Amino acid sequence: MIEQMNKVSIVLLNKEKEAALKSLRKIGLVHLEKIEGSSEKLNAFKEYSNNAIISESILSELKLPKQSKLIMEELSKEQVAELCNEIVEKSERKKQLLEEISSDATELERFSKWGSVLLEDFDYLKSKDIQLKLYEISADKYAQIDESIQTILVNNDKKSVRFLIINGGEGRPEKLLPEAFEVPFPRMSTNQLEQEIEKDNAEINQIDSYFVEKAKYIPNIKKFKKELEKDIEFENINAGMAHENEKSETDLAWISGYVPTDNIEEFSAKCKENQWAFAISDPEDDDIEVPTKLKNNKLVSLIYPLSDFLGTVPGYHEYDISSWFLIFFAIFFGMIFGDGGYGILLTVVVLAIMLKNKLSGKKNPPLMPLGLILGIATMIWGTVTCTWFGLTPEQLPDWIKAISIPAISSAYPKGPGELSTDQNLQIFCFSLALIQLTVAHVKGMARNRKSLKFFGELGSMLQLWGMFYVVLSLVVSSEFFAIGKVVYGIPIGLVSIGLIAVGFILSFIFANYEGSVLASVLESCKGIITVLLGVVNIFSDIISYIRLWAVGLAGAAISNTVNTMAGPLFGHALLFVFALLLCVGGHGLNMILNLLSVIVHGVRLNTLEFSSHLGMSWSGIKYAPFAEAESK
Repeated sequence: MIEQMNKVSIVLLNKEKEAALKSLRKIGLVHLEKIEGSSEKLNAFKEYSNNAIISESILSELKLPKQSKLIMEELSKEQVAELCNEIVEKSERKKQLLEEISSDATELERFSKWGSVLLEDFDYLKSKDIQLKLYEISADKYAQIDESIQTILVNNDKKSVRFLIINGGEGRPEKLLPEAFEVPFPRMSTNQLEQEIEKDNAEINQIDSYFVEKAKYIPNIKKFKKELEKDIEFENINAGMAHENEKSETDLAWISGYVPTDNIEEFSAKCKENQWAFAISDPEDDDIEVPTKLKNNKLVSLIYPLSDFLGTVPGYHEYDISSWFLIFFAIFFGMIFGDGGYGILLTVVVLAIMLKNKLSGKKNPPLMPLGLILGIATMIWGTVTCTWFGLTPEQLPDWIKAISIPAISSAYPKGPGELSTDQNLQIFCFSLALIQLTVAHVKGMARNRKSLKFFGELGSMLQLWGMFYVVLSLVVSSEFFAIGKVVYGIPIGLVSIGLIAVGFILSFIFANYEGSVLASVLESCKGIITVLLGVVNIFSDIISYIRLWAVGLAGAAISNTVNTMAGPLFGHALLFVFALLLCVGGHGLNMILNLLSVIVHGVRLNTLEFSSHLGMSWSGIKYAPFAEAESK
């Protein structure tokens, strides 16, 4: 569930605001509204933080000797700040040196066919009234240069000739062929360029050695960076806090935020203890900064590591679907992995890690219990479908085949007139869509039970039910699920069409209801294209669940291919190791691909199809109270 929040405002003396903020941070209950402060101190903190981030990045990229150990030494904040500043300065210097080397190397490359070019020699000749210029021309044109132009051949190859023009004046000689182009002198002599490159490389080596030497301080920099986050947060609030500008002893300052209703009594007591004036109210519907704090039992909370990884936070006025997310994600995970053998491996690995952590006194990461549930879900799905490491039913024991469910098990052949295993699996996927999306509309009906918008949600649900049969008819089997089919005297196909029609009418009339039926109908008329597309969207959302069958089928095909390739090799002693490696590598790759598929498809069905029927946009702000850093 989403915990109810109260909006709070605190008023205190401006001269005491810094001490008050420290006390407020110790309380650790108030999620403050967004504040943008500005001060020299804040700018300094941000600069320190930027330097720390850059320094950590630079040092972390180094390839250190294997025997190197990063042990945090005792350094003050000032020492770490100075160290980070030096690292950044040396990094900038290294960039400058690399640019200079690149420029000098380009210049040397330009004169690689000229040989050594000493500018002092040209300057000396110029002082003796002998002015030389460098030119190049194609080999077949050099002989055509006018005889009045004095030239000295330097060298040539098949394509070009390099030559000097003596006393050709400041500009270009008039009779010089247009194909000849002047080569500008280098910015310094080529031997000096080589010396500069050598000197710059030596300095770069010194900088790299400095980085290697300072890499041992990475833990200090990480700690410093973490502390700066809190310093920046504090100073940002301190500098941006609203206050009076009368510059008197009684100037007031104030700040607003949100506190969970369950903690409001504790908050009130702390305010009175600190002699702060405060006000408490309920958030308004148009308050967009109300944070979301989820509160669930330990089982449902197992989904939090995944939602934190995805960064999905429901809005304060939206739904907490954590329990439904966990249930359906576990089912989707099992279907996509689709192999009981993979489920056993995942379960054993997770249990081994959890046992190791328990024996070593370490706390198990929150992801481990979730991994255990997902492993068990995969084992269950593999059991009911008789899928184990991609083996064929003939290769499995009879007792394993016996515990599978015939309709969706590959171990049971289907007779004439029966739906195939794949068709039954498709029906199962569409049934999941029907159940999950129905849950979404039931929740919508419950929320709007005191409004006529209730019938709009009912209409959407009726369209969903009717469209379910249409999908079965179009995708699974047009004969088995014929529109004109009659079951126990009920024309089930025609009933489904009727549900779609009635649902469309109810949705058209009441979906936009905000106090006036006429206004709701007019709104639907304005967006008639969107309303019509809504019916198509319901169809496509149900169809979208077939991805569970398709991705699971692809994984099973890969498993079977690996087994087919490796099977014959196991009969040869010399090839046994290779066959074993092929199996481990092939099935390992398949598990990795399945994991990626879960992230793409399993998550999508919850955060897109299911959420869109709930009307959720995941626009929430996670509850993050202004508090001191957690001690580890």
